[in-house]
Amino acid sequence: MTYNGKAVRRAAAAVAVAGALTAGIAQPATAAGGRVHTATRAAMEQAVRSGELPGMIAATLDRKGSWSASVGVADTTTDQPRSTRERFRIGSVTKPFVATVVLQLQAEGRLDLDDTVERWLPGLVSGNGNDGSAITLRRLLNHTSGVFDYGDDPGMGAKLFTPAFLTRRYDTYSLEQLVRIALSHPPVFAPGTAYRYSNTNYLLAGMVVERVTGHPYGEEVERRIIRPLGLTGTSVPGTATDLPRPHARGYSKLFGGSATPLDVTELNPSMAGSAGEIVSTTADLTRFLSALLRGRLLPPAELEEMTAPGPHDSGGLGLGSGTLSCGVTVWGHDGGIHGSSTLALATRDGRHVLALNANADWFRDKLPLVEAEFCG
Repeated sequence: MTYNGKAVRRAAAAVAVAGALTAGIAQPATAAGGRVHTATRAAMEQAVRSGELPGMIAATLDRKGSWSASVGVADTTTDQPRSTRERFRIGSVTKPFVATVVLQLQAEGRLDLDDTVERWLPGLVSGNGNDGSAITLRRLLNHTSGVFDYGDDPGMGAKLFTPAFLTRRYDTYSLEQLVRIALSHPPVFAPGTAYRYSNTNYLLAGMVVERVTGHPYGEEVERRIIRPLGLTGTSVPGTATDLPRPHARGYSKLFGGSATPLDVTELNPSMAGSAGEIVSTTADLTRFLSALLRGRLLPPAELEEMTAPGPHDSGGLGLGSGTLSCGVTVWGHDGGIHGSSTLALATRDGRHVLALNANADWFRDKLPLVEAEFCG
């Protein structure tokens, strides 16, 4: 998931973030495939250098073919270079996968985006001013539900964003358990009246998928997206704490909760669930986003709904968009989870795609890389 709630902001204000992982800077960049993306490669090297990141990998897909590159190291203790074949945690880039499944279910007539959460999860979203009968599935997907983000809960924040994480990272959570943590707080606004990103929205969406289909959301993602597209490096890990090989070590500053990087490669991703647990590769993410936007996963009506601007500048359903300095508009999602920062973006026609990953969760300034690839 992407941690951007109040708990993170409080931790960032309280902690002077210092320290560096500079071992990756001296490692040369390597690249393979298609045309030479000189500007993108230079932007990757600059991002690793200026952001003091261990390493970065990227893959692109465009009319001239595919391209991939790696910069820096996968392991700061051995200086093993990063590889474009690596698997990594994609955080909130999980959300487009979940939104796609929900929209597929609408196309099949099994649910409607204007159904209420109460219809599918009766009695769950209630208490403390929460009202599932006022929240539609659409409001979950575009973050206009007003439901509190469970990561902003002080108790959960202490487990996720302080050094206590090192002793709690193997804890197992169910989707319902995380939702109930969120519902112990009142909504941040009345449903439909504003926009605010909340990971709880996608936990609820995952629960709706299970209620409609009778299968855990991860099984539906595998059946409907991973297997049909041949995404051999993509998986829904559930409670598995290890990453499939090959993979880099993941380094974390606990989103402001630690002054120095910590190795957090092993963790229980159930803390993110359907808001951010999926594991993938840069090649698989380019394939997924291209297929999605080219209409291979959704009928035209549902794809139009997914990419239509939402109220209160909420963007699409599981996707956001932005226009770059050269006038190109890109669609996609970024994702942050302990030890990993990911971005996947594409043009609306799905014919130019970029996916990248840093094995560090403090990588923030991704815009120069996006400008380099789509404008450079």
